[in-house]
Amino acid sequence: MKKLFYPLMLGLAFAGFSCGSSSSENQTQNTGAAALNPGQSAVVDNVSNPNVVQVAVGSADHSTLVAALKAANYVDALSNVGPFTVFAPTNAAFDALPAGTLDDLVKPENQRTLRDILEYHVLLGVYKVEDFSNGRNLGTADGRSVTVTKAADGSISINGAKIIGTVSASNGIIHVIDQVLLPK
Repeated sequence: MKKLFYPLMLGLAFAGFSCGSSSSENQTQNTGAAALNPGQSAVVDNVSNPNVVQVAVGSADHSTLVAALKAANYVDALSNVGPFTVFAPTNAAFDALPAGTLDDLVKPENQRTLRDILEYHVLLGVYKVEDFSNGRNLGTADGRSVTVTKAADGSISINGAKIIGTVSASNGIIHVIDQVLLPK
């Protein structure tokens, strides 16, 4: 009986050491992989409808917005499930800012300020054009609010920025606007 017991214990001990080192190696590899995981924005899906960031990336008129999202480290947040309503200024809207404004905002030391401005362009929930009524205040992702103006001709403006187009996305809706919204 002792002859059978000793090899069995030796085998179990060896198996325990093997599993322990393997587990440790896997844990190290998993930790390293988690540190390198870029987030939701790295998910590749060419079959589903694009999310709000993917729509912006695919638009030649929104390359400045995409660059600002990247500089503010805000891409992953807007790639998540949402739902979001995004007021997306065109490149021309960013060009209309005072000279040097955008260059200053994309500096690493101004990342928080840039993110606040971008969050001022985002509503939590989906607001279609027909949901907007004159004088309605809507809370933005940065905790402030924007005001809707509905003109007699039916056009809609958000804090004076006119909505010039609307695009649906898998995680919300994008309203293209002709000005950059700046918090007051």
